[in-house]
Order: sequence, then structure tokens, then C-alpha cells
Amino acid sequence: MNFKPMLILLASALAYTPNASADKAVLAGGCFWCMESDFEPVEGVSDVISGFTGGTLENPTYNGNHTGHYEAVEITYDPAKISYAQLLEHYWKNIDPFDDGGQFCDRGHSYLSAIFVANDSERKIAEASRQKVIEQFPGKKVVTPILAASTFYPIKGSENYHQDFYKNNPVRYKFYRWNCGRDQRLKEIWGEQAGH
Repeated sequence: MNFKPMLILLASALAYTPNASADKAVLAGGCFWCMESDFEPVEGVSDVISGFTGGTLENPTYNGNHTGHYEAVEITYDPAKISYAQLLEHYWKNIDPFDDGGQFCDRGHSYLSAIFVANDSERKIAEASRQKVIEQFPGKKVVTPILAASTFYPIKGSENYHQDFYKNNPVRYKFYRWNCGRDQRLKEIWGEQAGH
């Protein structure tokens, strides 16, 4: 049997697969506008999508029902350029891990922080990452949980304006972020490491 034609077909299929080596991470850190703007510039990150996850309600919406869900982002990244552990290190510096009522000015369950892991390998890395934060802040309670990944629902349709909000509405976004006190609180927690 001649395998050469099959190998050529396979090679060409792989060559045209966009981002064939990309992995995805799902993280919640309060306002998804802010999470998008914090992660899109990171080297090795190719895409950040705003949406909802963690709840049981199907097809949650921003202006409708998203009970039980977290505002979250799905981050597509190249593990050859940035590891999952490095992604999480960046994540911690962009959230308040001690806030059990939301994040910054945004209050309520949907604004809580959380790491959603897809497998045992991610869970081990996430737990080690969380432990580092615990050790860095003795006496403070880190409340950010590590949860099993569930369906991620991207914001879409008439609510699609939430995608890339910080790029498409820069003045409104900066005004919101400043008034929410996000960067001020991050600096208070992380000092010069905040947001890096």
C-alpha cells in the first residue's frame, strides 16, 4: 500500500490548521472587559474571548439570565511561547485573590474570581500556583477557587459589543476601570508586580 498520498494529505491538512499548537485557558477575574485588556497584550496569547462559564444555565446572556455563571475569558495561547504556569502567574497579578464578594467595584457571584481547569495536569499547576500566592501572603485567606471546567459560552449576538470593548470604546473603558479602582487595588496588593 502506498502511504505517500495519505502523508501528503495529512501534512497539508496540518499546515493549514490555524494555531494547531494552541491551548486554551478559562479564567474569571471580575469584569471580562478588564480581563481581555490584561491578557491580549501578553506574548504568546493569540485570542481572548469574553463569556460566561461555571453555571448550569444554558446560553446565559449579559442583560438576561446568567445566574450561577462567572464572567470569564477563554484565552487561546501558544504553550511554546507561554506556559500555563506563566499564564496563571500573570492572572494572579491582575486579580484580588482575597475578595469573596466579587472583584473591585463589581459585586456579586458573576464577578468572583476562579480558575477553571480542564484536566489533572492543569489542576496540579493551578494548585501549585495558588499555593505560591498563599505563601506570599501569610495570614490572608486566598479565596479564588480552582474549579472543573464546564461549557464556556462566548458573548455573542446583540451582546457582541462586549468583545474587545476596551479597544472599541477606549474612553468609556478607561473611565470605568479607573472609577472601579481596579488598578489602585492591584497596586496595593502586588506593588510593582501588579498587572505584569
